[in-house]
Amino acid sequence: NLHYLLGVHTLFVLVAGDHSLTTVSQVSVKAGESISIPCLYDSQYENDLKYLCKGYYYRECTYAVKTNQPGQSGKYSISDDKKQRIFTVTIKKLNADQDSHYWCAVEIPGIWKDVRVYFHLSVTRGPPSFYVDHQDITGFNGGNITVKFYSTQTGKIKWCKLGGECVTQPTGSIDGTRVSINKSAHNVFTVTMSRVTTKSSGWYLCYKGDLQVPVHLTVNETFTPSKYNNSEPEICFGSLTVLIISLTLLIFFVTVSLVIWFLLKRSSKFALTVDEANSFFLHNLTLNVDNTADAL
Repeated sequence: NLHYLLGVHTLFVLVAGDHSLTTVSQVSVKAGESISIPCLYDSQYENDLKYLCKGYYYRECTYAVKTNQPGQSGKYSISDDKKQRIFTVTIKKLNADQDSHYWCAVEIPGIWKDVRVYFHLSVTRGPPSFYVDHQDITGFNGGNITVKFYSTQTGKIKWCKLGGECVTQPTGSIDGTRVSINKSAHNVFTVTMSRVTTKSSGWYLCYKGDLQVPVHLTVNETFTPSKYNNSEPEICFGSLTVLIISLTLLIFFVTVSLVIWFLLKRSSKFALTVDEANSFFLHNLTLNVDNTADAL
């Protein structure tokens, strides 16, 4: 029957969508803040239109933003990185009473063919259950990047590259880069990636129980100071140059001081010698005058 066939077709699309699109499932956000959500898609959808849809039920959701209408100045914005096959949606200034059910979707011509995946934003008035200070973090090639997370959420910790490898143990590796997960304080833990490369750039998801936090890492070829830079270089060539210049100036001033001291010392000895010679001459002159006076 037709209804049965339509039901099976719809189920197939939903299941296919789960594999064709990858994103977060649930994120905790503080009211008034903004959040960026990455959506990874298959290469076959590279040239298709992408969009964000708002609503609990997909059939009843409304368009928030599309890639052909990015809406950079509005509440929603969207960008599509076809090289990485990730489109990113940003939702600004979330309200605590705002509808927080969304769908990342790719528009496919035909009935019920759009590929989509659901995610939920849990908007809180107080501190979120699981969050990070900054979603965008910059590092440099060969350095370390440390990301600090705050969480009151229970559950296991997992650090994954979006659509790639994951680390669930205290130590592991992703794309050949060493990853360590450390609990530094109560409700605080850090994820450190050591000796990162440009290949380490991209979106990552940190899991804590049922919640996730998306974090974007940018690894530059050379060190570039950044407001939110968390890289930990083993050698900072700028600081080394400053140190060498400072030591050179110090040696120069010490050398000049020693030369001046030596010249002053020689000058004082010369003055002392002259004074002694003058005293000897005056003494002999006085004796001669006295002897002459006695003879007269």
